[in-house]
Amino acid sequence: MDQAAPGRRRRIHSAEFKAQAVQALRQPGVSMAAVAMAQGVNANLLRRWVHERAQPPDDAVPASDQPVGFIALPMPAPPASSTLSAEPICIEVRRGATTIALTWPASAADACAAWMRELLR
Repeated sequence: MDQAAPGRRRRIHSAEFKAQAVQALRQPGVSMAAVAMAQGVNANLLRRWVHERAQPPDDAVPASDQPVGFIALPMPAPPASSTLSAEPICIEVRRGATTIALTWPASAADACAAWMRELLR
């Protein structure tokens, strides 16, 4: 493994932090880059965490020993589409001399709120 440059230390992220970041990607309309930026990590690192969570642990039960089956789960009905399209969410955030102008689709308001919570931490 490469050594960090002198004077720089690698950050160590807890398993809870990694799980929270990966979970944030499950929101509809959220990009890998947006979640990585909100969490303050590189998108490639976040991508690695997603890949690691997809891999079974070394002590996992072999596939031949796992029960096979299908469980049907009820799906919520999609919201009725209106004839008027929702206006996008427009936000302007200022921190010191930095200003961020953001336009987010209204259909992904939950993802926008999650991103804003992380940004304003």
